Amino acid sequence: MTALPSSPRVAPRTDQSALRFNAITVVFVTLLAVILTLPALSLALGAAMLLGAVVPEFSPLRAAYRRLGPALGLHPDVVEEDPRAHHFAQGVGGSFLLASGLATLGGLIVLGAALGLIVIALAALNLTQRICVGCLMYFQFRRLRYALLHR
Repeated sequence: MTALPSSPRVAPRTDQSALRFNAITVVFVTLLAVILTLPALSLALGAAMLLGAVVPEFSPLRAAYRRLGPALGLHPDVVEEDPRAHHFAQGVGGSFLLASGLATLGGLIVLGAALGLIVIALAALNLTQRICVGCLMYFQFRRLRYALLHR
């Protein structure tokens, strides 16, 4: 019996322009939510980010980028890079924003603002220095998982 030839493997790809659009959106929407104490805005953005992290095809931020990107003069900048780390980072940011919104709704305004400011700082770091802390966390968790499972 001969083995069937395997289909060529397609390298995972990431649109860097979409990542920049997401970071800008997160910074400005979260800043608005924190300054105006609008927990609904934090909750909505957090939920959108979590949805995009879990089911990227249904990401509201991706849909906004596709709709608004060309009008804003943004052009795809696709590179061969695994998007899973970015999805993980987006999930972490979304979780922080949900916690921020819930804390603010619960009357813990300082905690809600602090969580929102953390998201702003990390998104700004990613935007300005291309340092994705959530991505670093993802790779450390994978490394730890590998070390634990392969003893």
